Amino acid sequence: MKRAGKIWTAIVLLFLYAPMIVLFVGSFNDGRDLSEFEGFTFDNYIDFFEDSDSLRLLANSLILAVTSSAIATVLGTMATLGIQALRGRIRKLVMTLTNIPLVNPEIVTGISLSLLFVFIGRNMLGTENILGFGTLLIAHITFCLPYVILSVMPKLRQTDPSLMDAALDLGCTPLQGFFKVLLPQLTPGIIAGAIMSFTMSLDDFVISYFTYSAEFSTLPVEIYAIVRKPVPPMYYAMFTLLFFIILFVMIGMNIVQARDEKRHVRRTKNT
Repeated sequence: MKRAGKIWTAIVLLFLYAPMIVLFVGSFNDGRDLSEFEGFTFDNYIDFFEDSDSLRLLANSLILAVTSSAIATVLGTMATLGIQALRGRIRKLVMTLTNIPLVNPEIVTGISLSLLFVFIGRNMLGTENILGFGTLLIAHITFCLPYVILSVMPKLRQTDPSLMDAALDLGCTPLQGFFKVLLPQLTPGIIAGAIMSFTMSLDDFVISYFTYSAEFSTLPVEIYAIVRKPVPPMYYAMFTLLFFIILFVMIGMNIVQARDEKRHVRRTKNT
């Protein structure tokens, strides 16, 4: 039975990662057709790093992902503290509203945000051209917030409330108690939420497509326009690099979570 389970797991993993294996091999292909390997080369990677437009789009995506995840992490952590302070049905209602963006179709969220931005631009700011970096940033913060809240909330619930009370009794101000006592306990959840927000922002296409402008575009949006034509081989190299960026970020998040679980188990045994 165990052997059958291992075989089935291997088949599933092969099914999931076979496209990336093909893409990885194609990024070193000297030809333009993925169906035929004409020779090994690094030219596709060299062409990508020499293409200023591709590097600009990658920089735009990284700037947007870092900025939106940082702001979403701060706001999400503050929101988690506020939600935890609520009681009864109000807390359940707020958590339900928080979870809606996670299950809501992205195309609905993207169109809704686009209509909202256009409405604000026309009726409040008196401009037709409101879309740009600002609208992209707000949109990405909006859909990243629930991931931060859901990552920090379990850590906050695991924290012993008496630790904060003891810190206040020993002379700490509420702000000092937060930074010296509560924040270290929440750090693993905050890091996990920040990493998740970064990855979700970096590869988002649907919501970005409805809230971007030509002045500030992201890599996923431009990739959509590229793949409708014959794809230049240098983009195989770019796709491969993006995959490994996300992979390393997710590995880092898993390492942080694993270490936190071990520390939690040790504390539980000691108590």
